[in-house]
Amino acid sequence: MNVGTDWQAWQDSWDRQQEWYMPDREERFRVMLDMVEALVGPAPRVLDLACGTGSITDRLLRRFPDSMSTGVDLDPALLTIAEGHFADDPRVTLVTADLKDPDWTAALPYDSYDAILTATALHWLHSDRLAVLYGQLAPLLRTGGVFMNADHMPDPATPAINAAERAHRHAGMDRARAEGALDWAEWWALCAKDPVLAEPTKRRYEIYGEHADGDTPDAAWHARTLREAGFREARTVWRSPSDALVLGLK
Repeated sequence: MNVGTDWQAWQDSWDRQQEWYMPDREERFRVMLDMVEALVGPAPRVLDLACGTGSITDRLLRRFPDSMSTGVDLDPALLTIAEGHFADDPRVTLVTADLKDPDWTAALPYDSYDAILTATALHWLHSDRLAVLYGQLAPLLRTGGVFMNADHMPDPATPAINAAERAHRHAGMDRARAEGALDWAEWWALCAKDPVLAEPTKRRYEIYGEHADGDTPDAAWHARTLREAGFREARTVWRSPSDALVLGLK
């Protein structure tokens, strides 16, 4: 790990890029951690699923200093940032694993977690693969444990509302771009030019290409599929005009 790299700056840069797409990103994280505290308490063992740079873990540890987090991802560039950001923090373990691999759970350091959390990541999977993944998550949770997924979950029954919301949101994004906000492609271009991140970024594009081609089922699908996967309760606990946070209780 390059000790001269400003990993906090990279973490902040990732957060700003993501906030360009989701101005209410911090609100969904707040509700996610509220529900963690409500259901499993303030010192949870957490699996940060498709963790990226560790945005969830970063907020988890700041709010709950006695928590523990296992971050799992396949992206070598984002994991490099996470490794730098959480270096020497004994509360954090980072694991490289492919969630499409049937045996990905074998790479985890624990057999059981209090909470599994993920945000803006599982839309990279098609819904049939996501249903398989949901079936793998319930056995990883203790009884009373929780799974939460915050992601783009549009309602197909309201196309006119969806179109108006999207136009309004993209107008705001255009204004932010004019003020210097970076989009996804521009952020990755910076990574590709960085002496430390260039090689893992190259490997990342070999794995994923420009972007994966998953889909975005609605929140009702997520709740129903979680119940079918063995969760005793599941429902939406937060919602924006375009996104939702669905919680499953083991």
